[in-house]
Amino acid sequence: MAPSNLPASPPPGKGVQPTRARYWVIVFAIALAVIQYIDRVCISQAAPFISQDLNLSAKQMGYVFSAFTLAYALFEIPTGWLGDRMGPRRVLLRVVLWWSCFTAATGLVWNQSSMVATRFLFGAGEAGCFPNLTKAFSAWLPGRQRIRAQALMWMGARWGGASAPLLVVAVMAFVSWRMAFLVFAMLGVIWAIVFYGWFCDNPRDHKSVNAAELELLHENQLNVLSHSAVPWREMAARASIWLLGAQYFCLSFGWYFYVTWLPTYLKDVRGLEIKSNGLMKWLADLLEGSFTPDMSLKILAAVLAGIPLLFGGFGSLIAGVLSSRLIARTGLVARVRRSFGFIGLTGAAALLMISFYIRDPLLAMLSMGMASFFNDTTMPGSWTACMDVGGKYAGTVSGSMNMMGNFGGMAGPVVVGYVLDLTHHDWRLVFAISSVIYFLGALCWLFIDPVTPLEKTAEQPRMDPNEH
Repeated sequence: MAPSNLPASPPPGKGVQPTRARYWVIVFAIALAVIQYIDRVCISQAAPFISQDLNLSAKQMGYVFSAFTLAYALFEIPTGWLGDRMGPRRVLLRVVLWWSCFTAATGLVWNQSSMVATRFLFGAGEAGCFPNLTKAFSAWLPGRQRIRAQALMWMGARWGGASAPLLVVAVMAFVSWRMAFLVFAMLGVIWAIVFYGWFCDNPRDHKSVNAAELELLHENQLNVLSHSAVPWREMAARASIWLLGAQYFCLSFGWYFYVTWLPTYLKDVRGLEIKSNGLMKWLADLLEGSFTPDMSLKILAAVLAGIPLLFGGFGSLIAGVLSSRLIARTGLVARVRRSFGFIGLTGAAALLMISFYIRDPLLAMLSMGMASFFNDTTMPGSWTACMDVGGKYAGTVSGSMNMMGNFGGMAGPVVVGYVLDLTHHDWRLVFAISSVIYFLGALCWLFIDPVTPLEKTAEQPRMDPNEH
């Protein structure tokens, strides 16, 4: 029986088509994902200039990168919990304005300490993004549409990150790296103002939602309720929640290389090889008709740096579409999600290591791009599992998984910095470590139950992972 404090669902009008206001929530989510990743990734492209201006070593830059991910990890559960308690509308307004402020402040730093502090505070804001968008999805989308929404959102995130290197090069052609951060900060401010004016935590309160659309969302009534009593004991006792976090730790350890150290790797190892590929040489010659040789190489390096995130977006999109169809056809929800998780991280491990040994710079980056593609085939299933397992606690559960993931994202750049300093830039060891950790994440998926909810109610019947 539904709790008595829930309003009854109004009957849909006879013959009335559901409105489509719920799709605007996906549009807002994709837009914010793009902005979040532009703001996050732009520092990797600016890193060589920051290191030169602030006189930072590889190890010190590793700490700068990891300051963001440490804060991002630590504030995942608190901001996810706030979304469950207060609703995502108010929380997203606060966190987007907060991180936009510290994106701008990145351009005002003067030494390593100020940079580390600024990036830590920036990460504290960005931590609230995806748990609260997931919370919004759990209220605004029918269950069958959520995995595709997650796929589209993560496609936008990756493509936003893929565009960041070229955007940084374009902006820094006219302004300094310091001013570039101020330019990127304005994107989040604009989004926050428009979103706050349109969005409602409860679809019932939105003037654009008719009775027929509300009927589609009737199953989400429990998810709309605010609350403060999180079942922490049940969460801590659920092995699958720990395993979701563990696989996300391994995924993020490898993936953060693409948004932190990759431009430096391209400059150190691949910079002199770019023109060895016939296509890249032709493009360089073409660009040199309009730009200096140095700028032409920067543009080509930025394009190469964007390949992993571009391919990752395709991986997320394709996984979302295929897994939805496979689940609809077979009903084997848990098996489909486990398969995508295991195959995805195993493929990422193999292709990342292969990319190091390919001498042709374009083919090497295409191999790394395919590693990112397989990496991201796990994303829709991971985040949809958080919604299915979490229910009305989706913000907290997804925040827990993302917290563990970003501990991996924090460890990765620091480990890379130490390895480079201790081994005189032995990039092969860097790739080997990341590949092994990717494969450990793949093994986690063999034991995850991604369907059984924390709360077994009449509205959320228990799913048998062996049947689904």
